[in-house]
Amino acid sequence: MINIQKLKIVYNTTSAQIYIRSHLRCFSENSQAAAEVVKKLARHLKDNCNNVLVMAGAGLSTPSGIPDFRSPDTGLYYNLQQYNLPYPEAIFDLGYFERDPRPFLTLAKELYPGEKYHPNLGHHFVRLLHQKGKLLRMYTQNIDGLERLSGIPEDKLVEAHGGFSTASCIRCTKKYDPFKTRESILKGEAVYCERSWCKGLVKPDIVFFGEALPDRFWLHEIDATLADFLIVIGTSLEV
Repeated sequence: MINIQKLKIVYNTTSAQIYIRSHLRCFSENSQAAAEVVKKLARHLKDNCNNVLVMAGAGLSTPSGIPDFRSPDTGLYYNLQQYNLPYPEAIFDLGYFERDPRPFLTLAKELYPGEKYHPNLGHHFVRLLHQKGKLLRMYTQNIDGLERLSGIPEDKLVEAHGGFSTASCIRCTKKYDPFKTRESILKGEAVYCERSWCKGLVKPDIVFFGEALPDRFWLHEIDATLADFLIVIGTSLEV
């Protein structure tokens, strides 16, 4: 059984740019034509590609059981209704977080890597690309940390919206032990800066609205020129 929810593949040849977009949805061994497409792409990857670029979104993590943000009745935003957020995205608003950290702490407690959710075959596929010496870089929109948990090394990973692997004060930016921060959040406790003149809230370094993207994000300007194969998983790349 091959089960790929959504896979978009774009690759270049040396003579001309050729774009192949394959949208494959839950097919079995009986879907011979679709299976042949995958075999051809696999052969091309093996024989011709050494700098594979992967871009991933929420669709990569939903097979692990992580709900997306916006689905009615099941999305993460829906599950935070008890806090009467003025608008769903307020959970990632620094001003709102300072006034009431509970919604974000609830979300963080739900998403902490390895607590409830674990990598799926999609994550392990990207790790396999690395193990075979094919992976140039993986860019992910996800904050769940499942890419790291699957074994993709940090130098091959760009977490565009940050993640749980580091933590800092939202006011003075002092770095804090991410493991101690995790322990407190899992207990439902807010963490405050230890500097007497600051006392700002400490959070995992997930990018909130108004915050800059991580410096590593700008590697895409170089990676885009080096890539010989692009795989987009679980995102339309549109907002």
